[in-house]
Amino acid sequence: MPATTTDDSVSSESKGAKGARGAKAIKEANGSQGWAWLLFSSLFEVTFALGTHATDGFTRLGPSLLTAAAAACGIYTLSRALRTIDVGVGYTVWSGIGAVGTVVLGTLVYGESMTVWKVLAFVLIIGGALGLRISDTVAARKAAAAAA
Repeated sequence: MPATTTDDSVSSESKGAKGARGAKAIKEANGSQGWAWLLFSSLFEVTFALGTHATDGFTRLGPSLLTAAAAACGIYTLSRALRTIDVGVGYTVWSGIGAVGTVVLGTLVYGESMTVWKVLAFVLIIGGALGLRISDTVAARKAAAAAA
């Protein structure tokens, strides 16, 4: 006797396929949210770095508390970003934004020197971060096309 399929089995198979596509759509939507978390986290990274200088070796209470809070918030928001962004890409972009932000604000806040070489390094860091962001987008589109 040949095997027959019931409407329930077909329905559950299509639900499974729809569920996988739905999960992929949610992950893609959250990917943009992940990048927003990453940018937000980078602000904490810069605050942490600049705050560390202001603590005077963690001997000043106010800046020390701000620095500790910024570090904790930065790690938490980075972990939120890494839910949807590859860790290698996310961490690299996070540290790059933190580095550029710290040097720029260090110049403005603490009067540190700004040289042509620093500006060139910023351009390279920002270019690398943009390249990683673009590669992440291209990989997501290819995966979506392959799944369709």
